[in-house]
Amino acid sequence: MDHPKYLPGEPDGTEAIKEESRFLRGRLEEVFQERLTAGIPEDQTKLLKFHGSYMQDDRDIRLERQQQKLEPAYQFMIRVRLAGGVATPDQWLTMDRLSRKYGNDTMKLTTRQTFQLHGILKWDMKATMQAMNESLMDTIAACGDVNRNVMCNANPYESSVHQKVHQTAVRLSDHLLPKTRAYHEIWLDEEKVLDSREAVEEPIYGPVYLPRKFKIGVAVPPSNDVDIFSQDLGFIAIVKGGRLQGFNVTVGGGMGMTHGDTETYPQVARVIGFTPAKHVEDVAEKILTIQRDYGNRSNRKNARFKYTVDRLGVDFIRDELNSRLGWELKPAREFRFDHNGDRYGWIENDGRWHLTLFIENGRVTDTEDYPMMTGLREIAKVHQGDFRLTPNQNLIIANVPEEEKDRIDEMVAQYGLTDGRHNSALRQNAMACVAFPTCGLAMAESERYLPTLVDKLEGILDEAGIREQEILIRMTGCPNGCARPGLGEIAFIGKAPGKYNLYLGASFNGDRLNKMYRENIGEEEILAELTPMIRHYAKEREVGEHFGDFVIRAGYIQATTDGRNFHE
Repeated sequence: MDHPKYLPGEPDGTEAIKEESRFLRGRLEEVFQERLTAGIPEDQTKLLKFHGSYMQDDRDIRLERQQQKLEPAYQFMIRVRLAGGVATPDQWLTMDRLSRKYGNDTMKLTTRQTFQLHGILKWDMKATMQAMNESLMDTIAACGDVNRNVMCNANPYESSVHQKVHQTAVRLSDHLLPKTRAYHEIWLDEEKVLDSREAVEEPIYGPVYLPRKFKIGVAVPPSNDVDIFSQDLGFIAIVKGGRLQGFNVTVGGGMGMTHGDTETYPQVARVIGFTPAKHVEDVAEKILTIQRDYGNRSNRKNARFKYTVDRLGVDFIRDELNSRLGWELKPAREFRFDHNGDRYGWIENDGRWHLTLFIENGRVTDTEDYPMMTGLREIAKVHQGDFRLTPNQNLIIANVPEEEKDRIDEMVAQYGLTDGRHNSALRQNAMACVAFPTCGLAMAESERYLPTLVDKLEGILDEAGIREQEILIRMTGCPNGCARPGLGEIAFIGKAPGKYNLYLGASFNGDRLNKMYRENIGEEEILAELTPMIRHYAKEREVGEHFGDFVIRAGYIQATTDGRNFHE
């Protein structure tokens, strides 16, 4: 199929790698059998992403190994495809076991509601993948230029519609999976039934897949926990009388950008109409094919769907979608979001109980004074419901029968697990990406540093008397946007070791971007900037006024409702 070209320029080199990969096979099987190096060639790493894995190295010891004339300490991150973040106790136990057997003794609960394992060695990759498969999990399309893990509302007080919404997320994930059997052949030893010269048809993606990654979320108002306006494609559930009516459709969100490049920017998605629930997969497929056909394949920095929408216009996208569907979206219906965080502690719905635990920055591990990983492992051994990974990197022990609630409470107390309600509201709403030591893109610390910075900000909040005031704070080690920093009321994006750009002014409910307030500052300057601002907020905020709204009203920063104005 010929894809219409609406942009000048030669295709980026990654396009040729995809096209020549024989539908994502490349030389992966061969290079993972090579024992002379712990790494794989760079061109093959671009294909490995489609299989749910990135090659990384331990940056804490990178210089030391260079001095010893050793290759980097190569290792692999593996990300699971887990639509809506719902896992069985058996799947939790599988990830726990693999993290200790092959990984770095930790699990990461990601901002897209799934598991990541870090520290997997090259020779253990296949065994890890196969063990996941035995527990009915895979990593297909968790990364790469395809639809990524589909998010959906996790908050248990919406359980009356959660099952249908979760089923929608699962259907979308399955429908938009690549059809190639490369994953099964390479990792699961599926017999190769096709001659290598023969092609596998990708009816949705085509031979070169998408220009860049593609993210989908499903939200249930009033909770915007999935940050629906950060998604390439969003579905906002319209519920009336406890029944799911259908979904408003949003297009063109995305958080990533590049420092110093004003042609890149975060963007909030726009609502283009309403679809009945039965047409969700059709709508998603057709929008994905619009990005396939019209997206920028020459410049990957401008290849996300948000740039396609901004370049062609929302009206064009809607008209093209209607044309490909053969029917028209209906006018969008009313909805309202009032928050995008989690609700901690126990919540009951329809006779089942749900306990949301606080997992700081999503890192599940044991420390000398906090056996979190052990405690969750023991709960998984007896839990009769399921686990829900939230979009804010926390964990819900969900669907607990009334008669088992006391037992779960006892185990939570035994291992010192916490619902985080003793924490400040700032810490409860804090989120960070992985960054050092494993992420190759990180310019500064994030996960390992944000708790320390929050410690110091808590002192300022306590002094001002607003410890219980909810403020969204987010930090990333680079501008790629993995912790959705563009939607933080206070956000930090790494610029260099110990240095961050400070952003202010996003909305508490996730529908307005922030804007840069100070560039390339360290902790001392951060505290010097925020201390008087927090005190000002404490004294002069209006009733119900959130911090992001206050800094705009008080003149600290201008409102940014469109990413194209982000750098102004």
